[in-house]
Amino acid sequence: MTGRRAGSPPVSPVRYEVRDGRVLVALKVVPGASRSKIVGPLGDRLKVAVAAPPERGAANAEVCRVLAAALGLRPGDVAVVAGLATPLKTASVPGDDVAAVRAALEGA
Repeated sequence: MTGRRAGSPPVSPVRYEVRDGRVLVALKVVPGASRSKIVGPLGDRLKVAVAAPPERGAANAEVCRVLAAALGLRPGDVAVVAGLATPLKTASVPGDDVAAVRAALEGA
């Protein structure tokens, strides 16, 4: 048993949180990929592959570009707010509509 009604969409395990008018998204970032893209849920995080290397903030900047493109935002509207030097990161995007952010990122 899955604990959900037949025909209802599965609930994403990815952690999203609203704080101070922004949606926080838990990420697992894989730098040095052949191309940058949102891979999909990985446990309680959203896996994002980026072509940039993990050097001098290049991977973090690319994460912001990838998420911004999926959300229809400018890259400067998205920020990595935790995990700047690790693969486990938290990104912050403007707004308070978790469902809309989830749909844009996990449907990308």
